[in-house]
Amino acid sequence: MPPFSTRIEEEGVQIDNFKLVDAGRLREAELLELLSSGAHPSRNPQQNLADLKAQIAANEKGAQELRKMVAQFGLPVVQAYMRHVQDNAEESVRRVIGALKDGSFTLPLDNGAQIQVAIRVDAAARSAEIDFTGSSAQLSNNFNAPTAVCMAAVLYVFRTLVGDDIPLNAGCLKPLKVIIPARSMLNPEPPASVVAGNVETSSCITNALYGALGVMAAVQCTMNNFTFGNERHQYYETISGGSGAGGIFDAEGRLVGGFDGTSVVQTHMTNSRLTDPEVLEFRFPVRLDSYAIRAGSGGAGRWHGGDGGVRRVRFLEPMTASILSNGRVVPSFGLAGGEAGAVGINRVERADGRVETLAHIGSTPMEPGDVFVIETPGGGGFGKLAPGAG
Repeated sequence: MPPFSTRIEEEGVQIDNFKLVDAGRLREAELLELLSSGAHPSRNPQQNLADLKAQIAANEKGAQELRKMVAQFGLPVVQAYMRHVQDNAEESVRRVIGALKDGSFTLPLDNGAQIQVAIRVDAAARSAEIDFTGSSAQLSNNFNAPTAVCMAAVLYVFRTLVGDDIPLNAGCLKPLKVIIPARSMLNPEPPASVVAGNVETSSCITNALYGALGVMAAVQCTMNNFTFGNERHQYYETISGGSGAGGIFDAEGRLVGGFDGTSVVQTHMTNSRLTDPEVLEFRFPVRLDSYAIRAGSGGAGRWHGGDGGVRRVRFLEPMTASILSNGRVVPSFGLAGGEAGAVGINRVERADGRVETLAHIGSTPMEPGDVFVIETPGGGGFGKLAPGAG
């Protein structure tokens, strides 16, 4: 997760359609050779190998269960129900589209780029066009997002609009036409660097879509990617922040209520959990001094945004620590009269008392006793406060 990469080769080992298992045999030697190749080889190939073995086992278990299902019900029945699941998802999204209105939104990033999206609804066809024309051109930094990331964000957002209990699947995309301009930051060409695309830019895409739909204020536009390591240790985590407040709408799209944001929670495109403090401190030469709610960082409004958090990690031996984030300059926007949340802050408190503030991306050496502090952004508020309300 390098903060300053400009080419994809700087972001680790590149795997291009490598055959992992051949005739039932794991190509272990060839894989280890691949993981040790390039200018930025894996630091722990055996750990990567163990991860891949687990993924192979999981896939094999899935294949076994699918074969059991076919044996029990027959292939035509299983295939028919696969189609039913997608058809139901498509119809569920088409019903939601009927309550939507045209909208557009432009979301700036800390690095000066922007994501622009327009949503055009065809009520008669119960379909929608999502157009990212106007988004920044391909970037020289690593905030480019492959098209698959942008499509995943669109799929996620429209699935969340469906009140029915349906599994996430490609049927949700059938009523949608998505336009992503070539050579934009959302449709880059090699060798563009993309490591922040799946974590930072995806969060911004999601927020821009909710802004265009007018249904929810922004969550923290970042995953606060924190990494540290040396020759013996390497660690990476994403850190929770505040979620946005939003409105509750009826089938005709009328606002009938709302909800507050949640404090210190993983949001939208983030699906990872933090390592338990005991495990973190057992495996790595660091101490988690504290992890607390950042009171008052959520945006005000009729429904207030969730607060971010403050995470303090103390280092016990020399390492390099890096932060890859957003929302340190541009706050999580409020909506419908709600106020923005507080921006995040990255800083290092040195053992000798000095305090150094880092930008939204940064890397710095850490010595024993130094503390890396990450204050994550608050979510935006929704709706105007009543006169005199605090």
